[in-house]
Amino acid sequence: MDTPSTPAPTADVFNAACPSRHALELISGKWVPLLLPALADGPLRNGELLRRLDGISQKVLTQTLRDLERHGLLLREDLRTVPPHVRYRLSELGRSLNVALLALDRWAETHHQELQAAAGRHDARQAAGPDRPAPG
Repeated sequence: MDTPSTPAPTADVFNAACPSRHALELISGKWVPLLLPALADGPLRNGELLRRLDGISQKVLTQTLRDLERHGLLLREDLRTVPPHVRYRLSELGRSLNVALLALDRWAETHHQELQAAAGRHDARQAAGPDRPAPG
């Protein structure tokens, strides 16, 4: 006897039920697009990542590492030392995501001046008010 099955969700990231929505939420945090490329050249310990990612707090780094490990993007290796030390490296899944993040990084490096200029023009228009033209 046939039983009704749930149809596979379509790939529509605008739909809350889309399976890819979770992946996009996972990688859209402030630190994930920086943390994964930081591990591209090989494993790093927690303190090395903390120094490499200027501005991240220890608490946020720990939470981000745990979340990425939980989702299979990082592998945590216990170095079995006293005091205890661990290091993190990209998993195969993490390396595949890192390819896309590195492309995004290149885009940001290429276009950062355009983005800043556009923001400056916008801010000047806002400061001028609705009835006055922006300077320049």
